[in-house]
Amino acid sequence: METEVAQTVHHLLLLFLLVFAAGILTGRLASWIKVPDVVLFIGAGMILGQGLHWISEESSSLTNQLVLSAGSALILFDGGRNIRWHGLKQVLVSVTLLSTVGVVVTAGIVGLVAHEAFGLDWMTSLLIGAVISSTDPATIIPVFRQVTVKLRLRETVESESAFNDATGSILTFALLAAIVSGSSPNVGGVSLDFVKTAVGGLAVGFAISAAIVFLVGHAKWGWFRDYAALSMLSVAIAAYLAGELLHVSGLMATFTAGLVWGNARLLGVSIDDKLEEMGHVADNASVMMRMFIFILLGSQVNFSLLGQYFWPALAVVAALVFIARPLTVFSSAWPDRRTRWTGKELLFMCWVRETGVIPAALSGMIVASGIAHADKVSAVVLMAVVFTILVQASTTAWLARKLGLEEKRSSSGA
Repeated sequence: METEVAQTVHHLLLLFLLVFAAGILTGRLASWIKVPDVVLFIGAGMILGQGLHWISEESSSLTNQLVLSAGSALILFDGGRNIRWHGLKQVLVSVTLLSTVGVVVTAGIVGLVAHEAFGLDWMTSLLIGAVISSTDPATIIPVFRQVTVKLRLRETVESESAFNDATGSILTFALLAAIVSGSSPNVGGVSLDFVKTAVGGLAVGFAISAAIVFLVGHAKWGWFRDYAALSMLSVAIAAYLAGELLHVSGLMATFTAGLVWGNARLLGVSIDDKLEEMGHVADNASVMMRMFIFILLGSQVNFSLLGQYFWPALAVVAALVFIARPLTVFSSAWPDRRTRWTGKELLFMCWVRETGVIPAALSGMIVASGIAHADKVSAVVLMAVVFTILVQASTTAWLARKLGLEEKRSSSGA
């Protein structure tokens, strides 16, 4: 027994060293060639995993699941923390439409192409569309930490990525349940589940963050003020965990918690004197989680599966990127007359829609369910992850410059 424990400890320590070494080297290279670090992290993972076989962490392993859950929570919390409420209010209509109507539009178009490309039944085809319909906050938020664009653009795309994960996940689970049971999904039930999951996530995140930020920042009752950074990390994890245990959106809960934490002044408390300390802690935690998430994700890319379904999977992802996403943006953001999006801003949003952690996790659940054609679902998700991160994320800064949307980085990073 002691030998097994020792082997496990040695395995984890070696994994930590490999991830940190690869992450530091590729992170420096990414800074030098001016691309988001997640692009090279996933490439390093492919080399260490499928190339050298130095990392062989299964997607279903405890270590991998812990990294995905904790990492997504911390990254999403940090994204919410850097968004100002007054700015989010201005783009709230766009965010709401992108996270609801946009997900349905994407799932429908991708499902149609998957039906034609793979010759699948409609339910499985729509399931493919649902799985990759949401954008990924664990990818998008880190990209915007390194690519500075107009504030309302960043807040819109980051907020969309937090909110549409709930929509995409609910739609995925509804279609999966219908396939397993052999029945048709109940539209009313799916809509009700979305409302409960979304509102529940908002409520959980607000309650937890408001309570702790009060105990950190209140002039009289600020008992946790000396532990502001530790309290911040605890709130991120607690909001996600509480959301999951209460069967609401843990991702929405932790994003909301970050939004409350970053706008503490609206609650009548001040943590301004702790901003620098918390910023350093959040930055380092975010970098570490990015390394782990994307190096592990890259190590799990199944090249044989991609090769087997390369052309139909590529056709589906091409439809996602070049047809579904533009239609989603123009059907959801363009009608928002209050925001008055420019053509260049809409074009930028059309290109920024990375797929990553959440679709990969949903794909794993689908494979575990044992339904027919789960391998085709997995192939499309892998193709979407590889294409959107290696191609779209790596060209985001270039496109921002070409469209004149790049802004100089402020000292606050907000």
